[in-house]
Formats: sequence, structure tokens, C-alpha cells
Amino acid sequence: MEYKNIDWGKFNRAYPVNEELIWLNNCGTTPAGSFAIEEVTRYLTGYSHRGVFTDVQKYPSVKRNITGILAELLNCESSELALIHNTSEGINFISHGLDLHAGDKILLLENEYPSNVYPYEHWKEKDVELGFISLANTPFDFLENVINAISPNVRAISLSAVHWCTGMPLPLLEIGKICRDKNIELILDGAQGVGLVALDLRRIGISYMAFPAWKWLLGPLGLGVLYVSKEKLDSLKVIFKGQSSVVKDEEYLPYKSELRHGTDRFEYSTVSFTDWVYFQSTITMLHEIGFTNVMHRIYELSDILSSGLRNSGFRIHSDNFPGVKTGIVVADKSGIDSSELVTRLKRNNIVSALRLGRVRLAPHIYISEEQIQKVISVLSE
Repeated sequence: MEYKNIDWGKFNRAYPVNEELIWLNNCGTTPAGSFAIEEVTRYLTGYSHRGVFTDVQKYPSVKRNITGILAELLNCESSELALIHNTSEGINFISHGLDLHAGDKILLLENEYPSNVYPYEHWKEKDVELGFISLANTPFDFLENVINAISPNVRAISLSAVHWCTGMPLPLLEIGKICRDKNIELILDGAQGVGLVALDLRRIGISYMAFPAWKWLLGPLGLGVLYVSKEKLDSLKVIFKGQSSVVKDEEYLPYKSELRHGTDRFEYSTVSFTDWVYFQSTITMLHEIGFTNVMHRIYELSDILSSGLRNSGFRIHSDNFPGVKTGIVVADKSGIDSSELVTRLKRNNIVSALRLGRVRLAPHIYISEEQIQKVISVLSE
């Protein structure tokens, strides 16, 4: 689909939230669109009549559709993806499954979201050191911080694709090359990145990644995705083994020791299938639009917002990295408490977030340019 032929107003009308709020926290959570409501309703109606025997949606086809679209988006194989519950669960799978020893070191990101910190804290009890890479205002400076933080005992680096407080995409290609050269496992929290920036997992050299469905992919709360590179699968220990972890899992007896041959060995028990149906509807929509078109539209809306705020005297954090696109607008204004700005926005039915003393705003394709102009007007008063 050509970008110029897309009727963005159709998506604005498809989101009931627009009748009450201007939702600019799409890098936090996203509301449901009418198409998702219709698909879930259709499935639940079928389920109410025939239970698990309904033909409205079937487990194998829904899973195949979801992982197929994601595999195309991320340049990986469907078998390298598992549908889990959230990023914290995925990072815990990764962290507890790593083969590390006393004296080894894991590098994390300064001011990182807790989902990419807490799961590693158990290693301190095993004399594995946790270090933090200092944040920077530009990707180039951050890359220098990564290089300076690496010591001979670093075995893993776990980072976000896009920083949740600043909106800055990290220089993953360059970091990936460093990790390959030094035999360091590169782990990614893709929460803020998947669906917002192009992520070629093969080209970057990501060993493991986890991300949620409910941010840029517009999916439901409580559903996430785990990526384990096929080259790393057998070296990542399975901590939770359940009925669904093994081959021929529908044959309950005799018990089996052979794990599933893909990353779905981490789908250890009964899934939240209604959430799968919801998620299938949103990523199918985004896939049909074209993820590149989706990203460009988000950038376009963010640029309009940034320009309007800049003209009203706001400092825009992304001005520190002008050659790198992001959909997260982080702004503040000299002499004004950003918490007061967030409160003002809330009073005007505009949803934003306060992060590191700045206002964070994140539009998606269902937001109109008229709504963006209203936000600029409210903040410029």
C-alpha cells in the first residue's frame, strides 16, 4: 500500500478513545480499537456456543499468523519466537537461563526500566557483577560509553532498543558488532522499539529479546513475545517446564523429556488465547498498512508535535540526535515544572507521562493532526 493512499482518518474513527481523550502515551499502553473489539467478540461468541471446539479461531492458525508477521518484521524465523505474558517474564527466562559464573559481569543501562534490571539482580548472590552504562544525549556518545564500560569479564549486555525516558534509539548495529567481536551476549528489551524503529535481529546480532504486545503493536495488556536465536536455543536453560514445553504436548502420558524444538518451549502452559485473537487483529492491521508506513506516520505526527512545541519555547530532547527518527517526543520548558504540564494536559483530557523531569508524548497512527495541534495549543498557553 502506498503511503499517500492511506486514509489515516479511518484509524482515528476506529478508536473510541478519541471520543473522550487524546492518547499520547502509546509507548506506555494503548487502548483497544473497534476492529479488535469486533474480532474478540466474534471469537467469544463462538466460544460461548462450542467452547474450545469453536471454528471461529483456532490455536495453530492464530499462532502461525502472529509469529509469521513478527518474523517478517524482525527478520527472524517464526520458530525463534514464543508468545509469553510480558517483558519482565521474558527477561527472567533469559537471565535465569544464562550460563554465567562467579567473576562474570553483566552490563545494564543507566535509568533503565525495571523490567530490564530486576530480573538480573539474582546474579549478585552468585558473585556475578552488575554494571551500568551511563546514558548520553546522542547515540554516538552512548556508543563511547558502551566501549568504555566493557571489561574483559563482561559476558552479557542487556539494553533497550529505545530509551523509555528520552525516546532515543540506541546504536544497536554498532553495539552488536562490538559484542560479536568480543563474544558478548547482546540481550534486548524491545518494548519501546518493536514497531517504532526498524529492528533487523539477524543483522544486529541479537541473542535474546523480549517485548510486550501493548505498545507500538497496539495489542492487549498481559501478552508479550520472547525471541531466542536458534543458535542460542540449546544453551539457554529452561527454568519453567510445563505441559506445553515438550514435544507431542497433547499426549499427557507417558511423561516426556524432549523439549519443543523452537523457542515455544518457553510457552510452558495454557495460553491466554483471547489475547492472541486480539493481538492477531492489531498486527494484521499494521502489516496490511505496512510497518514502514506505520513508522513514517508516527514520525510525521511526532515531527509536527516537536515543531509546534519548539516554536513555543520548549526544549525537545530529540534535537540532540537530529539524524535519528523517533516517535517519542520528550520536552520541557525553562522555568516550568513538567509535572504541572502533565497535570494541565490531564485536565484537558490529554494523556501523557512524566519521565526524568520531562513531559513524554507518543502519538500513534490513530491520532489526528488536529489532535496534535490541540496539544500544542494547550502546552503553549
